[in-house]
Amino acid sequence: MGKRNDFHLAFLTWNIYIGADLSPLIAGPSPQRVTEVFRQFLATNFPVRAKAIASEIVSKKPDLIGLQEAARWVLEIPEFGIVIFDFVKILLDELKERGLRYEVAAENENLSAQAPDSNGNTISFLDRDVILIRKKNRLKVIDKQEARFVNNLIIGPFVIFRGWSAIDVKLDGHVFRMINTHLEPLNESIRNAQAMEILNEPADTNLPLIITGDINAIPGSSTYNLFVNAGFQDVWNEVGEGPGFTAVQAADLLNNVSELSERIDYIFFKNGWKPIEADLVGEEQSDRTATGLWPSDHAGVSTRLKLKGHHDHQHEESIDESC
Repeated sequence: MGKRNDFHLAFLTWNIYIGADLSPLIAGPSPQRVTEVFRQFLATNFPVRAKAIASEIVSKKPDLIGLQEAARWVLEIPEFGIVIFDFVKILLDELKERGLRYEVAAENENLSAQAPDSNGNTISFLDRDVILIRKKNRLKVIDKQEARFVNNLIIGPFVIFRGWSAIDVKLDGHVFRMINTHLEPLNESIRNAQAMEILNEPADTNLPLIITGDINAIPGSSTYNLFVNAGFQDVWNEVGEGPGFTAVQAADLLNNVSELSERIDYIFFKNGWKPIEADLVGEEQSDRTATGLWPSDHAGVSTRLKLKGHHDHQHEESIDESC
C-alpha cells in the first residue's frame, strides 16, 4: 500500500435518459400526446433500467457521479392516488442493495411541466442534474452551488431550462471542485452561451477542477473548443481507447444493434489532475436488461485520476478505506 496521502479518485458521468422523447409535447401539448409520451416512459421502465445502471456503477465504484436527466415523473390518478418515479431515489436504493451507499451532494432543477392525459390523469415531470458522492469515505463536501442558466432555449411558450451544480470537496487537506451539467442540444449559440456561463462562474477558480456532463457537442466543435481553450483536457483523449462513442440509442431503447455513433459526454479536467484510465459503461450488449432495454440512450464515461504532486506507488490507496 502507498502512504495515506496517496490516492486515486474515481469519477463517472452518465446521462441516464428521462425515458421518453418529449419533442411531441414541446411541439404542441395535448392530452393524447401526453398519454403517448407517458406510455413510452413506462415502456422504457426505469425501475428495471436502474438495476442495470447500478450494476455498471458497482463495476467501477466511483467516488463521485455526475448524472444528467435524473428525472422525477409523477402520475396523479383521481380516486386512486399518486405514483412517483423518482430516478434518484430508485437508483440510490438499487445501489444500496448492492452494498454501495451514495447520497446527493448537489442537484439543479431544469425543465418542469404538468399536463392532463387522455385518461383524466395528471402527469408531472421534472428534469434534474445530480452529483452523487459515495458515503463512508474521506471526502467532505465543504461548499455547493446549484443554478439554472441565464441563457436557455425558448420554443413557443416553453423555456427549456437547463443548469449546473458544483461542489467543493476536501480530502486530506486538498480541495477540488466538481461541476456537473447538461448543455442545450438544439441550438449552438445558446449551448455556447451556457458553456461560457460555466467557464465564467464555477470554473473560474484555481482549484483542481473536474467537469462532468452531457455537453451535446462532438470533439472539435465550437462548444468543445471553448473548454479546451480554457485549459481543460478531455479524459478520453488522454487515456481512453477507441472512438468512445456515447450517443445515442433509440428512444424506446430496444434497438438490437447499438446506435452509439457520437462522443458528446465528457469528463474534463484541469489544474493538477493526472488521468490514469478511462472506460465506457452501458455500451455493451451484455449491459442490456433482461427485457432487452439498453440501460440508457447514452453510454456513461468513467475515469480514475490523481492529483499531481502525490508520489506514485505501484499500488495506490483508494480513498474508500473499506476497499
